[in-house]
Amino acid sequence: MSIQWTGVIPALTTKFNTDDQLDLPLFEKNLKAQMAAGINGIVLGGTLGEASVLTTAEKETLIKFAVEKCEGKIPVILNIAEGATREALQQATYAKQWGATGLMALPPMRYKTDHRETVTYFKTIADSTDLPIMIYNNPVDYKTDVTLDMFADLTECKNIQAVKESTRDVTNVTRMINRFGDRYKILCGVDTLAMEELCLGADGWVAGLVCAFPAETVAIFKLVKAGRIAEATAIYRWFMPLLEMDIHSKLVQYIKLAEQQAGIGSESVRAPRLTLIGEERERILKNINDGIAARPVLPVL
Repeated sequence: MSIQWTGVIPALTTKFNTDDQLDLPLFEKNLKAQMAAGINGIVLGGTLGEASVLTTAEKETLIKFAVEKCEGKIPVILNIAEGATREALQQATYAKQWGATGLMALPPMRYKTDHRETVTYFKTIADSTDLPIMIYNNPVDYKTDVTLDMFADLTECKNIQAVKESTRDVTNVTRMINRFGDRYKILCGVDTLAMEELCLGADGWVAGLVCAFPAETVAIFKLVKAGRIAEATAIYRWFMPLLEMDIHSKLVQYIKLAEQQAGIGSESVRAPRLTLIGEERERILKNINDGIAARPVLPVL
């Protein structure tokens, strides 16, 4: 299956049970809700997927399970977030063996690479696989900025096809289009900037709060692309207090709590993350419940 790199692609959470094991039935419940809403692919093992605390065996289980349940209807994308090039190459090999459709790749973790090192890292991964790749550009959280000059050097890698744009600078969408035309598909990676970037020409949205609110997320995307801006804006304004949970350091806990309240997940996280307690939990819970209570009636799409 090829990847079009368009539409809504959820960065899915990893579901755990109370014994800290993978909860595959709950993962399947959420996946079915996503697919019923019309999403266009899924990313596994990202930040929301708590990749840093997953074992290789758990990643294999998740990928194979998702591939089976998706039945070829949507692409299954594995995130690569490693400190060593050798480990990144191993993850790319595993992804192919497990049946993943594509890769999302961050720059190296922990060490802030310069231009030559960053380009070499991505080229090495791209040359090792025939899987299509989306580069995850998030210098705010991960410190390395994949610059336009770096993307220029990467154009020779035909399987580097897209960017998850998370620089927090919406003008970067215009800069990418001005310089590269349609060479790279651009997908917004920050929920609170999604509509703005879609209006500026982004091709898709790698979304977070979609994990709890798939129908509303897909509706915004489809309405914007259909030119129905006023209708999209009304939903986006309702959504914003919830979307702001995506840009907090505890986005995993917040979004998992939202999934639980929406009936398609649980708040269980894996240590060192801890579930919310006290005033913080009550505050976030109120935000979520207020949003659910005011959930808009979606227009016909």
